Order: sequence, then C-alpha cells, then structure tokens
Amino acid sequence: MNRPKWLYPIITLVLSIGALVTSLVLYIYWYLEVSDGLRSVVKRFKLDTRQVLEPQTWVVVMVLSILVGIIMICIFTIFVYNQKTLQLYRLQNNFINNFTHELKTPVTSLKLYLETFLKHELPRKDQLKYINYMIQDAERLTDNINQILNLARIESKNYSEETVIMDLVESTEEFIIHNEHLFRNSNIEVVNPTGRAFTYSMNALLFDMFMMNLLTNAIKYNNSEKPVINIEFKPLKYKLLIKFQDNGIGIEKSEIKNIFKKFYQVGSSDNRSAKGSGLGLYMAENIAKIYKGRIKAESKGIGKGSEFSLILPYDPTLN
Repeated sequence: MNRPKWLYPIITLVLSIGALVTSLVLYIYWYLEVSDGLRSVVKRFKLDTRQVLEPQTWVVVMVLSILVGIIMICIFTIFVYNQKTLQLYRLQNNFINNFTHELKTPVTSLKLYLETFLKHELPRKDQLKYINYMIQDAERLTDNINQILNLARIESKNYSEETVIMDLVESTEEFIIHNEHLFRNSNIEVVNPTGRAFTYSMNALLFDMFMMNLLTNAIKYNNSEKPVINIEFKPLKYKLLIKFQDNGIGIEKSEIKNIFKKFYQVGSSDNRSAKGSGLGLYMAENIAKIYKGRIKAESKGIGKGSEFSLILPYDPTLN
C-alpha cells in the first residue's frame, strides 16, 4: 500500500522526539547511578575506576550514543526534506506564474480577434488571416491543457494499459508526418543505419506523448533559422539507444542535472526568461521509467546543440 509522502517526515519527527526523550531518561538514570563516582572525581581529581568500568554504565553510554546518532540523522532528514519542499514550492510557484501567462495569452488573443470580427466588416483575405491566427491560439491553448491532463494521467498511472506491437522506426516516421503542421520550418531526419525494424510493445498514446515532448522541446529551445533534429536508432547489447540530436541553443552543465525535475524551467533559477511549462522533460523521463528505460541529456555548451538519449531494454532475439 502506497503511503502519502507527507507521512514520512511526520514519522521521522515522531521517531526523533521518541529517541530524544528516551535518551534523556537514560541519561538521568545513568547520572543518578554514578553520581557518587562523579563526586569522588571532583574531590580527588581522578576517575573512580570501579564506577567507570561497571558493565551497565558502558551499556547505557553505548545506547545513549546510538540514540544521539539517530536524532542527528532524523534532524538531517527533516532538514533535507524541508529544503526539497521549499525548492519544489519555488518551482511550482514559478510554473503557476508562467503557465497562467501561457493560458491567458491565447485567450486574450482570441477575444481580441472575435471583437474585431464583431465590430468591423473585414475583407475575406483579412478574415482568413485572422482565422489562421485564432486556430494557432486555439492549438496553443489545447496543447497547454493537454500538458496538465497528461501529467495527471502519468502520475496517477491512469493511462491505458493496452499496448501494441509497433515498429519504433516506422512509428516515429508516421508521427512526424501526422504532426508536420507543428514542426513547420524544421528539418527532422530519422536515421536507421542497420535498416532493421525495432519492434516494441508500447502504449501508442505514451509513445506519441514522449515524441511530442522531445521534439517540441528541441524546436522551442532553438534560435537557428531552420531547426534540425536527427533521430538515430542504434542497437546495443540487450538495449536499444534512440538519440535525439539538435542544433539548438544547448544546455549549460549546471542546468543538465535539473532539466528533468518537475516544473523546472531553464532560466528560472537566475531570473532569465524561462520557456515552456517545465513539464515536458519530466513527463518524458517518467514515460521512459514506465518501460524500465532511462533518458539522459548531454550538451557541449551554449550554442552547441543538445543530445537526448533514450535507452530501452531490448532483446533482439525476440524480434
């Protein structure tokens, strides 16, 4: 049975208080037992060996030391948990501020266009232009809402358990073709040097979600005139490596360890303009974990592009 996460710091706190009270009781007991010996030490400036070497005294000292150690560990655990909670709160607050803007902007834009249609008689050419803008705003709004819904489904494991046997190379190519309108002015190449089919049992919805997050992330963090993304499939021993290489803005080394965290947005830590919702890579990592895989990021630095690698367990003898 899964316990709520907030229960662990409470249990830790109760254990630390219990250990502290027990240690105080034992200390008082030990002090009363050896008080006569302590007085003799003060008077004669030397240790009463008969008191010090009593076995029960050493047992109390040993137990007391262990309890003090437990208290220290518990206090440290509470401190670490508190720091992580504060960090999550800051990231969540930052996410809410940015995501509210992401939702409000297309709504405001749609309202403005509709008011324009209401107040003015526009030529057909202008009507089509504004309708195009409205469709783009509606798509942006839909994408933002889907991000939240998909996050809830992944974290609650409320996604369809139905899986299909798919060729990952073919499915990737089909995904790019079906979503070509989202990757305008981008060059996305699928590279499969072996020419083999890599079949895998996977949930189609999760696969599409993973691809969408990785590709839109590569395009979003790209300042070149034509974003280029190479998706390479490479079989390893009992693993399948899928690399996503882009010519984007790159990632600073200090950012790499954080980009897969929930709500984290590049640039939010130093007051630079943060992009996105901070959920895309977090969801991509969780989808990889569902299939007992992992995802890692690499970059040679700012302006030198990024490389994301998905590593999945893969048995070539079953394909």
